[in-house]
Amino acid sequence: MDATLSPQEIDALDWDKQDGLLPAVVQDAANLRVLMLGYMDRAALDATLASGHVTFFSRSKQRLWTKGESSGHFLDLVSIETDCDRDTLLVRALPHGPTCHLGRDSCFPSAPGDGLAFLAELDALVATRERERPAGSYTTGLFERGVRAIAQKVGEEGVETALAAVAQDEAALAGEAADLLFHLQVLLRARGLSLADAVAVLQQRHGKPHRGFTSAE
Repeated sequence: MDATLSPQEIDALDWDKQDGLLPAVVQDAANLRVLMLGYMDRAALDATLASGHVTFFSRSKQRLWTKGESSGHFLDLVSIETDCDRDTLLVRALPHGPTCHLGRDSCFPSAPGDGLAFLAELDALVATRERERPAGSYTTGLFERGVRAIAQKVGEEGVETALAAVAQDEAALAGEAADLLFHLQVLLRARGLSLADAVAVLQQRHGKPHRGFTSAE
């Protein structure tokens, strides 16, 4: 996926189907939750791509409307793609605050997200703890102890996870794996990295021979 569309791709969209408007489904790029539905004309799409802020054509105001222009709750564009009929847009964005005018995260309050994407939410919380260092926080205490101490904790959690795999039940293994994932996120952040950096490496390796394994994995 890409945050750009070529002029040829934009020309190929089915602008005539709904009188120059395309429905645009917006997903949270962090957890894939559906946030809202809006409509874009060509000018709104151009403005979105140029500014990086998701912009719609407001049918009630009859003008371009950038989400967050009055509230400050912008949607930062991450990627945009079209469906198979080229008459609908899927926009993935990072929201700054609630998307819904009722103060909810989503205009669809029961819209599910990707459960694994909770790791992204946790990673964002870890980043906040590293930056703000609130008193009494366990994570703050880890950061204040430094990289060596955090690395040692990750090593301990790795050993405990391995031991749980061979000597304990599934619940114990899941618990130790959760501890390992959390402390690994803290260690990455202490070195100026995030979980997304590790995931990017996995994506690059995917389907390629690596360390003695075949591309079939």
